[in-house]
Amino acid sequence: MANSALIQVRIDEETKQKADTLFADLGFDTPTAIRIFLNQSIRRDGMPFEVAKPTPNAKTLATLLGNMEIIPKTYNNFGEILEEVDAEIALEEQYEN
Repeated sequence: MANSALIQVRIDEETKQKADTLFADLGFDTPTAIRIFLNQSIRRDGMPFEVAKPTPNAKTLATLLGNMEIIPKTYNNFGEILEEVDAEIALEEQYEN
């Protein structure tokens, strides 16, 4: 590479070792893997993989909710909703006192 540029990145030693081992198993070194990543990013005009906030799967969500079964509540009329809200407010006020 006649015109080459240097990129330096600091990462923890464990991550580097794991990456080095993975890429060696795939048949190349870490600098080659980084070049592949950069070229794929350019080719795709973005990240070469999805970048999103993690969302829990059903099992994780159930665990987070204490394995509660989520059943949507239905009402026959608006008055029933207001009665439930009033009861919840009264209960909160009871705990506050």
